[in-house]
Amino acid sequence: MKNFLTSSIGKKLVMGLTGLFLIVFLVVHCYANAQIFLEWLDYGRGYKAYGEIAHFLGSNPITRIAEVGLFAFIILHIVQGLMLTAQNKAKRPVGYNVAPGNSSSKWYTRSMGLLGTLILMFLVLHLAHFWAPNRYQQLTQGHEKDLYLIMEETFQQWWVVIIYVAGCISLAWHLVHGFWSAFQTLGLSTPKYKGLINCIGVGFAIIVPAIFALMPISYKLGWLPPAAEVAQFVKTMAH
Repeated sequence: MKNFLTSSIGKKLVMGLTGLFLIVFLVVHCYANAQIFLEWLDYGRGYKAYGEIAHFLGSNPITRIAEVGLFAFIILHIVQGLMLTAQNKAKRPVGYNVAPGNSSSKWYTRSMGLLGTLILMFLVLHLAHFWAPNRYQQLTQGHEKDLYLIMEETFQQWWVVIIYVAGCISLAWHLVHGFWSAFQTLGLSTPKYKGLINCIGVGFAIIVPAIFALMPISYKLGWLPPAAEVAQFVKTMAH
């Protein structure tokens, strides 16, 4: 078993399984974050919905356990990805005399290691901005932070917005190859459904990162109502 997991096939299988798990996580995370855009439909609705989901995910013991598994899968996915990249380079220690370019593979396929590293840097920043402060307050005070307000404050600086958008673009290119590759590695991308999976993968790689990128842009450009005002409105309506 150990030899299998350290083999090329084993590494790719682990990458495929962890990749599918992370795709599911992205769907859940994207759905939760997208609740803020309900503000465009009904004043106070997005703030309230986002707060309720954040509270559920932060206080539910099942999601807290899944959170530990998520971090484990992220680390495993990164380690296996770096090992595969190093292994592929070792197979060809001498580069091509003439770079084959896109004739042999797409640039994002050849750059999965680089894109993954950029996503990792973005992830560390994201955790430092939101997850770590929120979990710390939960442990010390017993309740979550107002994440709607925290996002508003965080995305007031252009350099932060630019880094987040760049991270989302890196994620999009990573998913263009990673989505299809995960299904192919696990033997789920049969000739009959290959075209459909490719289309779904490209759509997923565009829509999900676009929603994530729209969040910092919306806060910075003032497309969402001020957190303090909407919080007061929700509090008033509750009474």
